[in-house]
Amino acid sequence: MDLTPHVDELHRQLAVSAQAGGEAAQQLAEHLAAPLDAAIRLMLLEALSAAVSEITRELAPGSVELRLRGRDPEFVVSAPAAEPVDDARTVDVVDARGGEDGTMTRINLRLPDQLKTRIEQAAEREGLSINAWLVRAAAGSVERGEPRPDPRRRPARGGEHFQGWAR
Repeated sequence: MDLTPHVDELHRQLAVSAQAGGEAAQQLAEHLAAPLDAAIRLMLLEALSAAVSEITRELAPGSVELRLRGRDPEFVVSAPAAEPVDDARTVDVVDARGGEDGTMTRINLRLPDQLKTRIEQAAEREGLSINAWLVRAAAGSVERGEPRPDPRRRPARGGEHFQGWAR
């Protein structure tokens, strides 16, 4: 992407604005044009970088990268790899995504290394991506509605469980 037309347009707008200030303002604008060139390019690159980050968040698991070649930025788009799944698995994943519209939300998840390794192995055995495997596992757990035991509570042993004191 060539930034030169955008930088030139900003210089033109500066010159037009300086005309309203008279001769001294026009001379000042001419003197500032060259030093501002680098700052303008840097600000444009920062804006493009922010846009690339936002697009990548929305595109996940695909991504967009911004690379600088000389003075010109270059966009590199990486589409997500196609997942080898059969029709039954495809239905499960689509249903877990939230229905017909397929809207999705991204979350960050921190896992212990051992659990991450086991999840990777399980996903590979089933021929799914880690993301698809996690979506299926979470959807299955939610649909079953199985409450998880509270590790802080001791289970009652036989019949009812009473706690306290009596006279």
